[in-house]
Amino acid sequence: MQISLEGKHALVGGSSKGIGKAVARQLAESGARVTLVARDEKRLEALAREWEASTGKAHNWLALDYTDLQRYQEQIGAYLRKNPVDILVNNTQGPPAGTTLEKSVDDYQQAFDLLFKSAVYTTLQALPHMQQQGWGRIINIASVSVREPLGYLALSNSIRAAVVSWAKTLAGDVGPMGITVNSVLTGYFDTERLQQLNDKKAETLGVSPAEVTKTLIQQVPVRRLGRPEEYGYLAAFLASDQAAYLTGAAIPLDGGLLRSY
Repeated sequence: MQISLEGKHALVGGSSKGIGKAVARQLAESGARVTLVARDEKRLEALAREWEASTGKAHNWLALDYTDLQRYQEQIGAYLRKNPVDILVNNTQGPPAGTTLEKSVDDYQQAFDLLFKSAVYTTLQALPHMQQQGWGRIINIASVSVREPLGYLALSNSIRAAVVSWAKTLAGDVGPMGITVNSVLTGYFDTERLQQLNDKKAETLGVSPAEVTKTLIQQVPVRRLGRPEEYGYLAAFLASDQAAYLTGAAIPLDGGLLRSY
């Protein structure tokens, strides 16, 4: 099966590193023109230039801070009105780790703005173009924790579950318009984010980060961390014409980590 995203414009959040970067790269290598979104403008520009040389297409970047919701909405709204997208990947940095006993109401509000409101707003800005052309792909980067909560990720557990439920509802509303909406439930991937979480957990437990990572790997049936490029392969499929009958799904990409089905 050959996946071609020729003629498509994709916007990928959190794409300066980690999973977002891997997704953006694979979409670009599959033929899409990509707009990268994150805070680090220099890194985004370097990636866009590098991928232009390798793909022969001009890619763009947008330096935005998801933690400043009002400013983010102003900038992303203005950009999408001038640069409509066919493929939207909703992805941001994760909220701070911690237990329910460590988090305040304000912490939940900040996480809600970061994860939920940014995704909803961006999607609503992108939808008119998708509706007009009768084709669109919306992919939400979520977590296995929405199905089996992780004790040290109270904010992420709560708000990402809301995103996945919203996405399922949205899929029913826009399905007749040729637009699919899917969420990927992310397991343990070899990224800077996972390393940061492992460092915090190691400090709490009084062990080394290497021991924490080893314990995580032992929980995964395939006995390894995921590679970011493997995430890109799934995202490219979900963005393709071949995935036109797949919508409203919450797809685990976790090496078999989830025990439920």
